[in-house]
Amino acid sequence: MYKVFVKDIAVIVTSDRDLFPDHDAFNLKTVNFKKLIKAIKKNKVERPLLYSKNEDKLLKRLHKKIPLVLAAGGLVKNQKGEYLFIHRNGKWDLPKGKTEKNESMEATALREVEEETGVENLSINNYIGPTYHVFSRNNKYRLKLTHWYAMTTDYTGQLVPQDKEGIDQAVWLNDEQARESLEQSYANIKDVFLND
Repeated sequence: MYKVFVKDIAVIVTSDRDLFPDHDAFNLKTVNFKKLIKAIKKNKVERPLLYSKNEDKLLKRLHKKIPLVLAAGGLVKNQKGEYLFIHRNGKWDLPKGKTEKNESMEATALREVEEETGVENLSINNYIGPTYHVFSRNNKYRLKLTHWYAMTTDYTGQLVPQDKEGIDQAVWLNDEQARESLEQSYANIKDVFLND
């Protein structure tokens, strides 16, 4: 099972639709995904579910429906146990970004965290998992698959938010502050934080 976030609505992608009897089910093979996205955004579908009987083909079929963008990011903790957050477009977020050609997911995550916040001396502890969300560029929908990594750093220098990416703040937040900031964040970011 996977979740694809459209706004803050989780589209369940599964091979076992019986586990979600209260959801509006759509066949992954035949659904017009762009129309479904528009219906979700207009609040016409509240509990969407995409299903395919063959679990092995779930991701392959999903990736055929909408162009895929690969990205990676980090949930970073410093030596005080504080979490690194960025603020952009009026929401709290975690640093992440698009993968460059021939770049590994781990290298992308490390590079993007450093570029977006100025944090150095990063090390990856473990892989948290993937998230999916739909976004729009030039009136065309894209599916972003972001691979998330738990990271640590001993960096104590100044944080530098990356202006050209629209980031207006990069800050360290303690556990309580981080949980409060999630109220003004994205559903997929909440998943990353809570699944760490």
